[in-house]
Amino acid sequence: MALRDFTLFDVIHRNARRHAGATAFLHEDRRVTHADYLADVERLAAGLVAAGVGPGDRVVILSFNNPEFVALYGAVARLGAILVPINWRLSDDEIAYAAADAAPTIAVADAAHQPKLAACAGLGSVRRCYGIGGAAAPFVPFEQLLASGSAADRPEVAADAPFVMFHTAAVSGRPRGALLTQAGLIAGNVQLTSSWALGPSDVNLGVLPLFHLAGLIMLLATQHAGGSTVVPPRFEAGAAARAIRDEKVTLLAEFPPILGALLDTPDAGTDLSSLRIVTGLDTAETIARLEKVSPGARFWAAFGQSETSGFVTLAPFRERPGSAGRPTPSSIVEVVDEHDRPLPPGETGEIVVRGPGVFRGYWKCDADTAFTFRNGWHHTGDMGAFDADGYLWYKGRSPAKELIKPGGENVYPAEVEGAIAAHPAIADVVVIGVPDKEWGEAVKAVCVCRPGQSASAQDIIEFVGARIARFKRPRHVVFVDALPRSAAGTIDRTKVKAAHG
Repeated sequence: MALRDFTLFDVIHRNARRHAGATAFLHEDRRVTHADYLADVERLAAGLVAAGVGPGDRVVILSFNNPEFVALYGAVARLGAILVPINWRLSDDEIAYAAADAAPTIAVADAAHQPKLAACAGLGSVRRCYGIGGAAAPFVPFEQLLASGSAADRPEVAADAPFVMFHTAAVSGRPRGALLTQAGLIAGNVQLTSSWALGPSDVNLGVLPLFHLAGLIMLLATQHAGGSTVVPPRFEAGAAARAIRDEKVTLLAEFPPILGALLDTPDAGTDLSSLRIVTGLDTAETIARLEKVSPGARFWAAFGQSETSGFVTLAPFRERPGSAGRPTPSSIVEVVDEHDRPLPPGETGEIVVRGPGVFRGYWKCDADTAFTFRNGWHHTGDMGAFDADGYLWYKGRSPAKELIKPGGENVYPAEVEGAIAAHPAIADVVVIGVPDKEWGEAVKAVCVCRPGQSASAQDIIEFVGARIARFKRPRHVVFVDALPRSAAGTIDRTKVKAAHG
């Protein structure tokens, strides 16, 4: 290792010495200590090497959360390879694109998702597919990766080399793979352990999927502090409440409707009493319900994205309700005009970021990377304003990066509009985001039919669901005679939002 490098595998190795017998991860009935986790990672790293995986090689995984998924993160960190977790909520075509785009050396899927991955075309680079929890051809059992009898040599791994690739939602055309580094994620770990005073007694409930950055950063920050993470396969309110009660969970990251569902469980008052840190996206009403049920819990507001390796602003919600917090210790955050000049408090502009958490760039998208990093800033595509006390107020998305977030997922209107426009009855369409009590935000389509043609709202919803991920389907569809247009003849999205938002 380089003299000044510190990697995620170094965290695993340190924990195995300092907290050897303490629980690192709990999945259903399986409890993994920090010493066990190091041994699992070492065995898996040796198996990956035997399977032909080396520094910089990609490993695709399509799976619910499980110990194998967690071990893959550790083994890839040890080898300097790149893990490519794919969102299992995507459509078959979207999954196939992400898998092929990564050009992986091996692919991994759990039993529920092996048919989808097996159906992917364009995986010519894959040497072998491994199945978790059983394997049907062309998959072989994941256990074969653990069968190597010798430890793999530890290669030189630079902390700033790519470590994980998250495919972001498509702004236009296809998704782009954002490459995050171990150093960037460690910087995020340090910010959270400091801000939240995390320690070995903390327990994270990992209900967010590990293909999502928020799920990963909560797991890594807790691990960095020597704590433990409960790893359920998926979120289920009753099971999550029981885990909080039985394991004395202290940390929770959530997106709507997770917290509301927990609060609605019959014994939520007892089950949530151990929580002290909750973060994510939620309404003031739901946060107030949490505080009433669990007085020791504090909800933290934040702003961040995959490209920043986590949060770049953070503060307790009650410090400045409605804001996204203040810049974290190692993040430089500005609000700028169209020429990247910082704006004074109160003025709205694009949120830009510098700091160790900024990602390496987009996989095989040099032009997009250069544009995003222009003038020495990472341009988030989000709009905001600082107040006089340095709190960031989120103001929506820039016109170039309009975005809707139902339940924490990213949906770009252009992608949904493209799917709807393929319907033979549709002449024009605009897709917007509207408030939604359950999911935070919902997709709404405003459609114009071709002369002599007609369609129902359900027709459009099902048509979209057959082409792209189901969470991108419009929840609301309305039909109008015409869409407002500017003097130049283009659709006036602002007027559409005013009329239908």
